[in-house]
Amino acid sequence: MTDSVSDPLNPVRSEKRRIDSVDLLRGLIMVIMLLDHTREFVHHDSMFMDATDVTKTYPILFLTRWVTHFCAPVFVFLAGAGAYFQLARGKSKKDLSRFLVTRGFWLIFLELTVIRWLSFWEFHYSTFLGLMQVIWVFGCGMILLAALIYLPTRVVGAFGIIMIAVHNLFDGVNAHVWQGPGTPIPPFWDKIWIILHVQSLFPVAGWPSPVIFFLYPLIPWVGVMAAGYAFGSVYDQPPDERRRWLFKWGTAITIGFIVIRAINIYGDPRPWHVQPRFVMTILSFVNTQKYPPSLLYLMMTLGPALIALGFWERLNSPQSDQSARRGLKGALITFGRVPLFFYLLQWPTAHGAGFLLTYFAGKDTSQYFQPVIGPRPPPNAGFPLWVAYAAWISGVLLLYPICKWYAGVKARRNDWWLSYL
Repeated sequence: MTDSVSDPLNPVRSEKRRIDSVDLLRGLIMVIMLLDHTREFVHHDSMFMDATDVTKTYPILFLTRWVTHFCAPVFVFLAGAGAYFQLARGKSKKDLSRFLVTRGFWLIFLELTVIRWLSFWEFHYSTFLGLMQVIWVFGCGMILLAALIYLPTRVVGAFGIIMIAVHNLFDGVNAHVWQGPGTPIPPFWDKIWIILHVQSLFPVAGWPSPVIFFLYPLIPWVGVMAAGYAFGSVYDQPPDERRRWLFKWGTAITIGFIVIRAINIYGDPRPWHVQPRFVMTILSFVNTQKYPPSLLYLMMTLGPALIALGFWERLNSPQSDQSARRGLKGALITFGRVPLFFYLLQWPTAHGAGFLLTYFAGKDTSQYFQPVIGPRPPPNAGFPLWVAYAAWISGVLLLYPICKWYAGVKARRNDWWLSYL
């Protein structure tokens, strides 16, 4: 193997050349992620309605939200691939397993502390609500992967694919949903099922006690990471064969999404419906469930991701034109080399954009210091969608020199702690 990439969240220095196409894709989805969070903190309509509700939304808002659906699946999938790349670089399974476990617990800790503070500017642990988002999934997925890597790669891949394919069979298995103080708390096994497969929340040990909201249940996200680990073995193949594989399977998964979605029987708990306007019918067709991600949601996002890697495969050739790695592609590659660093910074960037715009507009800024699930914003909160886009672009430009500096630090040094940030 002549190409290599390290830890999916924080690649460290390697004597082998990095896989630029993987970094490019990761960087692209990180930048799109910033768009999503900027929209949430800045855009007026996004504060008061679901941007993907086809009965209320409008096409440009729907698509602004929909394109961000690619972020979490690709992020988690490439995390699994990154673990495989570390083995391909020569790290032993014992060392990799130890690293995945320690890194996994570290990420869960970050989710409940630093990320919570950077995201919501709310520090009142007396009314603590832990929001278990994508970094929590990374942490748990890495801990599970620490054991799975001792199995044959094909077995790990089969485990992931089966979980992705069949988990919607259990959509009808419900759990008691906690309605707030004074209402019954879910029993133990309902809590377990919420952690695994239901987006819901519950107090840890009765009321009052800290409340945990599982925005990202573990199934099938841990399966996505396992499938990504097996996918990493594709980069053991010669470039031409690898490129054919990426196009073949990316196209097959994308076409499979269209066919299964058109049948409208299995793969997503929310069937699509014909709408009064044709364009809204199309939006209903691609409006698949993210929490937890359905089979069709993952096919819709991961299929095109593989096709994109196929198109960008030439970037991995040592003989490729260096100009191909400059400009916008070069900037995205830079972001893709320091994704956890970017992820941490994009939260205060998006939140800060909303706060500053609101402050200078003379509006009430108290909404930016509320609990994670707090009162609704005032009626005049937020700004038009074009302002959110302008704030997003400004945020990307602000973060680029910072991420470029940190990428340089990681390229020059190999300190152990750099793999944890």
